[in-house]
Amino acid sequence: MENETNNTEEILDEEQKPSLFNEILQLVTYILVIFVITFLILHFVGQRTTVSGSSMEDTLTDGDNLIVEKISYRFSDPERFDIIIFPYKYATTPTYYIKRIIGLPGETVFIDSDGNIFINGELLEEKYGLATIMNPGRAAEPITLGDDEYFVMGDNRNGSEDSRFNDVGNIKREDIVGRAWVRIFPFNEICVLDHDYYGEHAR
Repeated sequence: MENETNNTEEILDEEQKPSLFNEILQLVTYILVIFVITFLILHFVGQRTTVSGSSMEDTLTDGDNLIVEKISYRFSDPERFDIIIFPYKYATTPTYYIKRIIGLPGETVFIDSDGNIFINGELLEEKYGLATIMNPGRAAEPITLGDDEYFVMGDNRNGSEDSRFNDVGNIKREDIVGRAWVRIFPFNEICVLDHDYYGEHAR
C-alpha cells in the first residue's frame, strides 16, 4: 500500500514538472512578443514625444505629450497644415522640432512687410498662426521650394525658429519623422490634433 502511494506521488511530481516548465516558457514567449510588438510600433508606426517650448502655442504648449504616427507618410505625401516632426540638424544631441507645414514642394512662399503669407502669389487663408508676423526672415524674398522640400512654421509665429531662418530652412521629405497625431497629456486636454485646412487648433 505504501509503495502504491509513493508511486502515485512520483507520477504526480513528474506530471507537474513539465507543466510548470510550459507555463514559464509561455510567459517568457509572451513577454518577448510584447517587447517585439512595442519595438515595431515605436520604430515604424508611432512614438511618444514631449513638446518643449512655446513655438506651437496656442495649438500645443510646453509639456504636452504627443503620439507621433509614422505610417501615413509611407502611403501619402504630407499636406499643408500637417503638424510634423523633424530633426534639428545642428544639435549636438538628438533634437526634434515640431512645426506646421505651410509651403508644399514646388510652391513659392513669400511673406510681405505686413506679415501676410503668400503661396504662389496668392494670400494664404488659415486659422492657425493668427499673430501678425514681425520677422519674415528669408521669406522676405520669394522662396521656391524644391520637389522634395517643405516650408514649415510654428503657430506662435513670433516665437518660433522655423523655415524663415537659415538654421532650419526648407525641410526635406526624407527628414520628416512623422505627423503629430494625438495629445495624451495633460489628461484634461486629450484630443486628436487638427490638420484641417479651416479647422480650429485641436479637436
